[in-house]
Amino acid sequence: MLKMIITPRFGEIDGMKHVNNNHIGEWFELAREEIYRYFIPDLDLNLEKWKLILVRNETDFVGQIRYGQDVEIRTYILKIGNSSFTVGNEVWQDSELKAKGKSIIVHYDYLKEKSIRIPDDIRLKLNELYLDEEDIGIF
Repeated sequence: MLKMIITPRFGEIDGMKHVNNNHIGEWFELAREEIYRYFIPDLDLNLEKWKLILVRNETDFVGQIRYGQDVEIRTYILKIGNSSFTVGNEVWQDSELKAKGKSIIVHYDYLKEKSIRIPDDIRLKLNELYLDEEDIGIF
């Protein structure tokens, strides 16, 4: 499991003094960056190099995230297919789950416009982050 600490910024706060839900997806994207580096170590967005495309994103908002307190983003792999993988993300604050999400990402060739098999060496790295949904118990 990957973990990242984020300090909510003033601009992410809404009129109710908690983090606006629109920012949770941005945090999840930031937390997935280390996984993206498995595929593209320098994160070069050149079409010949960039080989990932997000095809599904879902988020459940479980509790209010308050301003002035750090949050922990937890990131792990829920499923590994031939050309796609599912990433799980969680937001924790004060030892409480505040949001959870899943994203399906496809290893994709933009020039050929088709999915491509995940290489075995990357599959091994993804597998190191694998957690069974039943063991997690939050989905």
